[in-house]
Amino acid sequence: MATAAAGGAGQEKQLAPTLLSFFIYNPKLGPKEGEEEKKILFYHPNEVEKNEKIRNVGLCEAIVQFTRTFSPTKPAKSLHTQKNRQFFHEPEENFWMVMVVRNPIIEKHKDGKPVYEYQEEELLDKVYSSVLQQCYSMYKLFNGTFLKAMEDGGVKVLKERLEKFFHRYLQTLHLQSCDLLDVFCGISFFPLDKMTYLKIQSFINRMEESLNIVKYTAFLYNDQLIWSGLEQDDMRILYKYLTTSLFPRHMEPELAGRDSPIRAEMPGNLQHYGRFLTGPLNLNDSEAKCRFPKIFVNTDDTYEELHLIVYKAMSAAVCFMIDASIPPTLEFCRKLDSIVGPQLTVLASDICEQYNINKRISGAEKEPQFKFIYFNHMNLAEKSTIHMRKTPSVSLASVHPDLMKILGDINSDFSRVDEDEEIIVKAMSDYWVVGKKSDQRELYVILNQKNANLIEVNEEVKKLCATQFNNIFFLD
Repeated sequence: MATAAAGGAGQEKQLAPTLLSFFIYNPKLGPKEGEEEKKILFYHPNEVEKNEKIRNVGLCEAIVQFTRTFSPTKPAKSLHTQKNRQFFHEPEENFWMVMVVRNPIIEKHKDGKPVYEYQEEELLDKVYSSVLQQCYSMYKLFNGTFLKAMEDGGVKVLKERLEKFFHRYLQTLHLQSCDLLDVFCGISFFPLDKMTYLKIQSFINRMEESLNIVKYTAFLYNDQLIWSGLEQDDMRILYKYLTTSLFPRHMEPELAGRDSPIRAEMPGNLQHYGRFLTGPLNLNDSEAKCRFPKIFVNTDDTYEELHLIVYKAMSAAVCFMIDASIPPTLEFCRKLDSIVGPQLTVLASDICEQYNINKRISGAEKEPQFKFIYFNHMNLAEKSTIHMRKTPSVSLASVHPDLMKILGDINSDFSRVDEDEEIIVKAMSDYWVVGKKSDQRELYVILNQKNANLIEVNEEVKKLCATQFNNIFFLD
């Protein structure tokens, strides 16, 4: 019997959490009986039959109403059941977004038949609630608010925009690799010396002067942000779009490298590698379309509708945002290309050179005994040595999911209190996990030291703070 069990255990399969359904509704749109279908603005998967959609939306309405009686200002955020978890978000008054995620499953075989065990405690509410909020932020970046669509053309226009946007966006949700970074939705900044930073600053000033219709500029290198003129909340969601969607789609020509000029020599013998990531593909084609994606920023108080022009040379990318009421012409695109291209190419090689010199001075980094995630709430700066890029758009944690869950739990504890605090956890697997919260900053460290005690762990974390964060004050 024992051998059979052992054989069976070898066939255990872990099934990751998956998206079961995602829908958006407004209870005010179908208040009468028989009109329930009018409430539903978007429903995925669309194949679900009408009555089931109505039933699921009705259930969510009931849950929200029921929880309102206990907490009028803060209705339900999530509902836990054995098989799945539902997340609720009301981004605008009476507009509800719901995401249903199936719990992870362990599949075992008993007497030759599969038996499923749902793991009810594995998903972290805060992580998936953040994912749901980002769904809205990303929609709003490209479409403005739900209310705006209603003003532009009523329910019909809103449904069209939701369908067009979420049909594609939901395919990019990698629910199995969501973790603490989704809660922070931070920005990775590129470390620069003062001189190179000033060069970039003066480049941006020159560009904004010569291309006088530019309202905002953002500058990135190697997928990391160096400068942005946008409000923080707008930049964090634009940054997520650039690094997880736009840049990965344009990886191919980049790999050609400097030795194979993508374009002919420029006059004056200066090669330039600039190209538009959004907008016209070929500037020599007089029929080329100068279409740029529209984005909406500062949606909290007013609307700013902008064209997003993303232009890249080698590893440097610059985003110019211009007023959407001014249609960019092919002539403007050619002017931008001729002014920005050569200068950005030179700047990109300067940054690369400077970065390599700094790297040599600081010496080759040895594989440290610890891995960490750092986040600063004030400037949204994020740094992680736990994550590695599996594909251009998916960052996977290189530590066991149990450890990532502990990090998430510590983060939830931190968000419940305002004071600075420190939490140290000894995990079952002989790992130590340390969380520090100090003055709007959070640091999470995972140490792999079997026989260490509390004092030694504390010393290690102090050392890490001294080497990695020497200019950041962590309270002891």
